[in-house]
Amino acid sequence: MRIIHTLDELATVSGPVCLAIGVFDGVHRGHQQLIRQVVDDARAVAGQSVVMTFDPHPARVLQPDKAPPLLTSTPHKRQLIEQLGAAVCLLLTFDRAFAQTSPEEFIALVAKHTPRLHEICVGTRFRFGHHRAGDVRLIEKLAGQYGYVAREIAAVTLDHEIISSTAVRQCVQRGDLDRAAAMLGRPFSVLGTVEPGDQRGKGLGYPTANLNPHNEVLPPDGVYAVRTQLGGESLGGVANLGSRPTFAGGQGTRVLEAHLFDFHRDIYGQDLEVTFLKKLRAEMKFPSAAALQEQIAEDVAAARQLIGKK
Repeated sequence: MRIIHTLDELATVSGPVCLAIGVFDGVHRGHQQLIRQVVDDARAVAGQSVVMTFDPHPARVLQPDKAPPLLTSTPHKRQLIEQLGAAVCLLLTFDRAFAQTSPEEFIALVAKHTPRLHEICVGTRFRFGHHRAGDVRLIEKLAGQYGYVAREIAAVTLDHEIISSTAVRQCVQRGDLDRAAAMLGRPFSVLGTVEPGDQRGKGLGYPTANLNPHNEVLPPDGVYAVRTQLGGESLGGVANLGSRPTFAGGQGTRVLEAHLFDFHRDIYGQDLEVTFLKKLRAEMKFPSAAALQEQIAEDVAAARQLIGKK
């Protein structure tokens, strides 16, 4: 998938362009339906699918004190969009100057820089432009003037609840990973960079990859069976999320660390995706390192058995 960063670069996208626009935090099932639609539509007209999204999240600029924590970092979001088959991702910088653009001016700019604009596709609840005054009705109204097709994608629901980034966020934060997965269309995962830790896991016989998560939404503290992706390599593991009270007395910084099964390479500085499959137990303080070591052995066995069934 090609990455571009400005509206000017839309002119370099050859063939009819089918354009999806949205913030797409989480890339949940509703987002997926929209992106797959433009991928299919572009294929039907021998064109190219372009997904336009924004960095940072617009709320970080417009209402920083009320901005929600992110489900997916920008690198993770790009990765998920690429997996859906998009040809191009337009990653626009969102700042206060851009936020002043009127909805009409924004569509005019898109049309100006996309000579072969075939389609603009957005979700029913999409709002854009200064004061969020633009919506799908305006996109439809301007379609005749600029010669594109306007396509509206209805919200996707689960048990009569609209699937939204907010709903997914709430599920993850309260630990309802099954419902979060049902809304996402995949188990919840985080992408992060492996950083050096204090080597306590290695000392216990279970070396861990200490992750600096790129995103901000995490499930409750505890021990989880996980599957990880390192490049194209899939690895099972067990992860601890919390303050490591046995060593830090419950006062430590919240840390996500994963023990990867049958893995012994140095991966410091590399990005690792950790997918949460099931919570095995709550985090707890043990009377000794030996007692913790014994419990980790049980956690590893439980995680191996669970992952073997999936």
